[in-house]
Amino acid sequence: MFTGIVEEVGQVVEISRPGGPSGDARLSLRGPLVTSDVHRGDSICVSGVCLTVTDLPEIGVFTTDVMPETLRRTSLGDLLPGSAVNLERAVRADARLGGHVVQGHVDGVGVIARRSPGPRWDEVEISIPVELARYVAEKGSVTVSGVSLTVTSVGSDTFGVSLIPTTLSETTLGALTVGTTVNIEVDVLAKYVERLLEASPSVGALRHAARGGGERPGPTDIQPESHTDSQPDSQRDSQRDQDAR
Repeated sequence: MFTGIVEEVGQVVEISRPGGPSGDARLSLRGPLVTSDVHRGDSICVSGVCLTVTDLPEIGVFTTDVMPETLRRTSLGDLLPGSAVNLERAVRADARLGGHVVQGHVDGVGVIARRSPGPRWDEVEISIPVELARYVAEKGSVTVSGVSLTVTSVGSDTFGVSLIPTTLSETTLGALTVGTTVNIEVDVLAKYVERLLEASPSVGALRHAARGGGERPGPTDIQPESHTDSQPDSQRDSQRDQDAR
């Protein structure tokens, strides 16, 4: 798990493709700070993607393998030797959670739609796949290329963020231009809430009705079974008298 607080901006040293152009990739990345206490098998967040350290070939450099699906679903496939990347080690249990819970599981790729420089900060609008927009809430948290940010505005398929001077100078977001792709991870809590609601009977009935199946009866719509007693009152009274004897 990570927090979205970038520890350092690293650099791509080398990219190899052991499996060919459409196969996996092996990245060599330079990050003196994050490699100061990591070992093979540790996790490092690389521009929002959780990757496993496979080797430490020299001081300050680590290698990692990237599967074809990760290359397709994230912006890592666009990296070149010399590219800058945001790096963060996995959070310790006794560390401050300065950002928010980040898994390093990218949900989709966004595109910088607009960037407006301010006196000391920049306002950025990011276009995202419409299926992700429902998980983004104003004043909520979102991860952009490994950076924990607060959402300032939302649209049908966009959201806005403000980049403070520290973010501009100490992460790769300071170099973003219109059209640049970024890795997006929405708040995992939003996804769990939706999953729980889908398991709710009432929500399930509404979804069933929306699909044209008609609304399923809810608990209040089910009437108790009616038992009709055809015995006349006089016969019931007579029976009670006999039972009393």
